[in-house]
Amino acid sequence: MENTIKCLIIGSGPAGYTAAIYAARADLNPVLFEGIQPGGQLTITTEIENFPGYPQGVSGIQMMEDLKQQALRFGTQIINEIVDKADLSFRPFKVETDRGNVYFAQTIIVATGASARWLGLESEKRFMSMGVSACAVCDGFFFRNQQVGVVGGGDTACEEASYLAGICSKVYMFVRRDVMRASKAMQERVMQNEKIEILWNTKPIEVLGDDSGVTGVITENTKNGEQKQVSLNGLFIAIGHNPNTDIFKGQLELDEEGYIITKPNCSRTNVEGVFAAGDVQDTIYKQAITAAASGCRAAIDAEHFLAN
Repeated sequence: MENTIKCLIIGSGPAGYTAAIYAARADLNPVLFEGIQPGGQLTITTEIENFPGYPQGVSGIQMMEDLKQQALRFGTQIINEIVDKADLSFRPFKVETDRGNVYFAQTIIVATGASARWLGLESEKRFMSMGVSACAVCDGFFFRNQQVGVVGGGDTACEEASYLAGICSKVYMFVRRDVMRASKAMQERVMQNEKIEILWNTKPIEVLGDDSGVTGVITENTKNGEQKQVSLNGLFIAIGHNPNTDIFKGQLELDEEGYIITKPNCSRTNVEGVFAAGDVQDTIYKQAITAAASGCRAAIDAEHFLAN
């Protein structure tokens, strides 16, 4: 089929752009679709200090622009459209975008990421990147020796709270129920940490702050409705992520939470010629550097697939 794309990449976060860099250098002439959030979730991160190569730190927007320019330098074609349909039942694969355009590809790298679940508060949106975050490893450093809060009662929330307790003066955990969903080991870890205070049957209903950032939250008791104000400088939302895999349901093998399942030690999916990289298949690390690394793997796997 004429004009069939050798390597089509869906997603423009660290995984997508890194896959594009490697694919372009391998003469795969990649075409990358930026998607609904060009640059991915890192574009809402104020400053990144743990990505190699930026000794003074860098804003998420700037880092993603750097990766984009590097991908462009090697010949990647970047299209500002959203892939909203995909037919993986035959090769070349067929995708359609929100603008009604149809593209065909010999290989596809899915790097659509996973979106953090938020509380849905207007004040939460207002203070995004000004004290409200969904990643303690990414942003915890900025709250060293300060008071912070973590929303959630699962393993992720416990891990975030434990990490923050190592650098912050006080960590409040806001748990909606009187029990946690976390594993027993994780529960014991936070309960035994003197810096962590668990507020049971509690949910934040408003984030407070000013031009300098978050100053506290108003909470509500889920049983009696009692409201309280808690002073803190940062609020970390740890109620899970939603992998962006809706268009692949029924075609790619997904786990019970919707993450793409890849074969051991590679990026291959259950469909030959389709590869997955980044947070869309990573249920553990969810870091920019691990996403970039998996994008590299996906491009190399696609190159080997096309060569055979």
